[in-house]
Amino acid sequence: MKLPRRRFLHLAACAVALPVASRIAWAQAYPSRPVRIMVGFAPAGAQDILARLIGQWLSERLGQTFVIENRPGGGGNIAAEAVVRATADGYTLLLVGPPNAINATLYEKLNFNFLRDIAPVAGIVRAPNVMEVNPSVPAKTVSEFITYAKASPGKVNMASAGKGTGPHMAGELFKMMAGVNVVHVPYRGSGPALVDLLGGQVQVMFDALPPSMEHIRTGKLRALAVTTAVRSPALPDVPTVSEFVPGYEASASFGVGAPRSTPADIVEKLNKEINGALADPKLKARLADLGGLTLPGSPADFGKLLAEETEKWGKVVKFSGAKPD
Repeated sequence: MKLPRRRFLHLAACAVALPVASRIAWAQAYPSRPVRIMVGFAPAGAQDILARLIGQWLSERLGQTFVIENRPGGGGNIAAEAVVRATADGYTLLLVGPPNAINATLYEKLNFNFLRDIAPVAGIVRAPNVMEVNPSVPAKTVSEFITYAKASPGKVNMASAGKGTGPHMAGELFKMMAGVNVVHVPYRGSGPALVDLLGGQVQVMFDALPPSMEHIRTGKLRALAVTTAVRSPALPDVPTVSEFVPGYEASASFGVGAPRSTPADIVEKLNKEINGALADPKLKARLADLGGLTLPGSPADFGKLLAEETEKWGKVVKFSGAKPD
């Protein structure tokens, strides 16, 4: 039977519209079951805290539980690969942090390409590290520390949470840009590194802000500078490193990613809700308590930031010669 031309065109248009309508309906119904947010580190760390804050918001807004699943190991690579291999349906997400950008160069062989295989969903926060010293160090400013370190090349010890971690790379970037020779002393986590900094076994550390805040306030540690491009609201009187070393910036950027090929409508829905969270006064205050500045924007904005961070830390990894433990 030969269909009239108008009837044929109508049926053809309906056939084209069906997949679009199906995708829209799928996105509108999302999520219809619990969603996992994978965290590549143990509970109670910065990434875990951020995942739980965002997960709680999304649970309340979208009516489904967002479960935080900690998969520590491999510097965050185990969790990242689990998300890369997951079904691209929006039900497995990744809390993205600095190690993902650093690991792209730090590890010679990974079973995935982070920038290719993880779809950026939304930024959450940009948080500073703090350049801090034991009070026995005579330097009161970054300039004085540079002079102090240059007067004793190879004799000043710099602690970190481990090889290739964000604090390690922040310190290596400082060494590269300030032209100082300090000795890297890696620990298995920031906790033991902080203990030895407090005890004076090491002299300097570029640590995440929250674990150090109380020690700075009580005078057990001296904050020389924060590593972001602008001063932190949590330490408004503490200058930035860039005020002494122009161009220096070593913030820790966090956000949410999903498997490549996750439907764009679902990515956009999650992005909209996360941006809503970042505009909420209560959550914004919680993030400020952690020393962070919110990172609202589109998936493309977050993807651009991840590409820039990956390129930047790749250069620092190569300069330092760092190898994973």
